Amino acid sequence: MAGALLASPVIFSQIWRFVAPGLYRHEKKVILPFTLLSAVCFLAGAAFGYLVVFPPAFRFLMGFTTEYLSPLPTVNEYFSLSLRLLIAFGVIFELPVFMVLLAKIGLVNTRFLTKNRRYAILLAFIIAAILTPTPDVVNQFLMAVPLMLLYEISIVAVWLLGRKKPAREESSSDNRDK
Repeated sequence: MAGALLASPVIFSQIWRFVAPGLYRHEKKVILPFTLLSAVCFLAGAAFGYLVVFPPAFRFLMGFTTEYLSPLPTVNEYFSLSLRLLIAFGVIFELPVFMVLLAKIGLVNTRFLTKNRRYAILLAFIIAAILTPTPDVVNQFLMAVPLMLLYEISIVAVWLLGRKKPAREESSSDNRDK
C-alpha cells in the first residue's frame, strides 16, 4: 500500500503519457502540471482518509462489543478497511483535476457547474453511501462534505484554469444574447 502511494506520481505520469498522443501540442504542455497535481490530490485524499476518517470508521466497527461479544479484527480486515478508505478518498480528491480536464476539452464550464450544484450535492451523498465501507451516517458524512467542498473548489479551478473562449466567439455570443 505504501509502495502504491509513493509510486502514485509515476502512475499518474504514465496515465497522462498514455493520453498524450491524442492531444495537440498546446495540450501536451499541461501534462506535467496535471501529473503533479493529480499525485498531490491523490496523496492528500489518502492522508485525509487515513487520518480523519479511518479512526471513527474503525471505532464504529469496534463498537459492537458486549460482554458476550468481543471484536477480533484480523490484519486482513484492518488492511482491507484502510485500503478501501485510502483509495476511495484518493479518487474523490481527484475531482478538481477531473473537472478542469473536462473544462479544457469543453464539456463543462463554470455556469454549468453552478447551475447543477444541487444535483452535485445529492450525488455526493449517494457516492458517499456507496463508497464508505461502514454503513454509519458519520462516515458517509465525512466523505460527502469533502466531496461537496471539492466540487466548490472545482468550480473555482474551472473558472481560473478552464478553456477560455477566443475573442471572436465571445463577441459573437454576446451579439446573439442581445
